[in-house]
Amino acid sequence: MKLSIVALAFLAVAFAAPQGDKKPIEIISSNIEANADGSYSFAFESADGTKVSESGSQKQVGPKPEDIGTVSRGSYSYLSPDGVTLTVNWVADENGFQATGDHLPTPPPMPAHVVKMLADLKAAGLL
Repeated sequence: MKLSIVALAFLAVAFAAPQGDKKPIEIISSNIEANADGSYSFAFESADGTKVSESGSQKQVGPKPEDIGTVSRGSYSYLSPDGVTLTVNWVADENGFQATGDHLPTPPPMPAHVVKMLADLKAAGLL
């Protein structure tokens, strides 16, 4: 019984493997830089139009000198299935990861009563 289950599992994996003759996508440019101070940058572009770039450096992110973290920023763009180039710009720092892009959803504006409540809390020193 166990042997047949194992055989069926191998058979399922074999059928799930990609079929066809897909060729690797060529990298048409690539640059990498790593510096002794911990800063770095890299960028590459592939033949299908995908572009990626990133740079970063070390920064004191807390009150103590040993509270060091990497602050990075970058972007990537790619061609969507409908032929539109989509670009995402991002920053990763002590405030977390923040991405922006025209195609990314954005939250609706805060209702006026919430804005007023937050202002009142801040004025009262509670925020």
